[in-house]
Amino acid sequence: MSPDPAALQDLIDREAIRQLITTYCNAADRHDHVKMRSLYHEDAIDEHGHMSKGPAMDFIDKLPEIQAPMEILHHNVTTINIALDGDRAEGEVYLIALHRVKGADGPFDVLVGGRYFDKYERRDGRWKFAHRAIVADWANIHSPSIVDLEHPFLHGAYIGKPGPEDPSYAFFGLLGRGA
Repeated sequence: MSPDPAALQDLIDREAIRQLITTYCNAADRHDHVKMRSLYHEDAIDEHGHMSKGPAMDFIDKLPEIQAPMEILHHNVTTINIALDGDRAEGEVYLIALHRVKGADGPFDVLVGGRYFDKYERRDGRWKFAHRAIVADWANIHSPSIVDLEHPFLHGAYIGKPGPEDPSYAFFGLLGRGA
């Protein structure tokens, strides 16, 4: 029995969109603005609460300032619902994101559970974001921070960092860090 070409294309498209979603998480967490820019179409919209509502490229231009006080960003996607329609698609993506932020009184943690409302388009054979909006369903704030990377349990482990100082840049050769 030969595979159904339409079903095969559906799987290929869904996997490309899942890869787009997870690459976004990596770009955000590593503060990789070049990679982030490559994930959106030039005319895409991004709605990120008070941080940005408008052109995605304007949001990405602001990211160095937005992320400057963020010592840790850790995005995790869970449930991914995708609807395909030719070269267009929509997705509702559940996420849990930890932010450890430098504050005036010391670091604090913001753990957010929410969803991304996404619209994707395939142009020139490549799926990218056409519109992304963040939806917050819950948040847990810890001030002061409860993150403890000095705990003896972690001794000897790699410790993640924003940017190219993250150990993944030296460890991986195939994942395209910094690309």
